[in-house]
Amino acid sequence: MLSSPPIAAARGWTLASATLAMGLIAGFFYAYACSVMIGLARVDDRTFISTMQWINATVRNQWFAPSFFGALALTALAVLLHVSRDGRPVLRWSAAAFVLYAVAFGITMAVNVPLNDDLAAAGDPAAISDPAAVRAAFEERWVAWNTARTVASTAALACLLRALVVHGRETPVSRTFRRRSG
Repeated sequence: MLSSPPIAAARGWTLASATLAMGLIAGFFYAYACSVMIGLARVDDRTFISTMQWINATVRNQWFAPSFFGALALTALAVLLHVSRDGRPVLRWSAAAFVLYAVAFGITMAVNVPLNDDLAAAGDPAAISDPAAVRAAFEERWVAWNTARTVASTAALACLLRALVVHGRETPVSRTFRRRSG
């Protein structure tokens, strides 16, 4: 049984929205991996701590939340919309994307956020007696796990892009077009 045009449209919009949100969050993690943390590696300990504290204090905002949480929710919805038999060609790609981003999301919540909280708890960088130790307890681990979540979210993005291609091939409109032009 083929899905109706409204179901196909809902699937397409959900996949596109999930892909957009995933692209934003993968790009966010990537920007840290290839520029922010490389730049901060070159500053003194107190500047590093202060900058990361301010970034962490301001990142939870109305611009970040839709991509960070939306990528997970929209990808889950894409999976659910493709569970039926006619959605199966897309299901494996959207499910892989969900698993990959769930890993990135889990890393963020289990590693990066607690490290951010520990850095905030260190207090005013000017008052820290051993800023090198505070930085050492944070930087290497945070960077390594950011790299892992960057790879996972980028792979999730690639899976969603593939899901969009497969969806385009599987929609009733594209099947009709192929029959007419073939």
